Amino acid sequence: MGYEVEKSDAEWREQLSPEEYSVLRKAGTERPFVGEYTDTKTEGVYRCKACQAELFRSTTKFDSHCGWPSFYAPLAGDSVEYIEDRSMGSIRTEVRCANCGSHLGHVFEGEGYGTPTDQRFCINSISLTLEPAE
Repeated sequence: MGYEVEKSDAEWREQLSPEEYSVLRKAGTERPFVGEYTDTKTEGVYRCKACQAELFRSTTKFDSHCGWPSFYAPLAGDSVEYIEDRSMGSIRTEVRCANCGSHLGHVFEGEGYGTPTDQRFCINSISLTLEPAE
């Protein structure tokens, strides 16, 4: 699948820190409760750390107490893509940036949070950059 932003593995390694590369390009996961944006209340737009595409707005962020930033909806339906993930012995839905294919986290449904959608986009802080509102 072609992405608008495509770089070689070497280019990604040069642009990203080893920790960012592990999560964004190799679908790693940062430890819970250590991410920069886990409890952030700042208003603004969350962008992909790898390509700066707009992904989520702070207005859809909520406290899920899961250890990672949680959102109930992406900025636009086509800003993220969904990949079936069978890596952990169960079927999960991986969320990637639709612009560059970087791993962001996973989306879960039916957990009963009081949000407008019944979804929780569980996103690694290290995959994001927050652009505060003016």
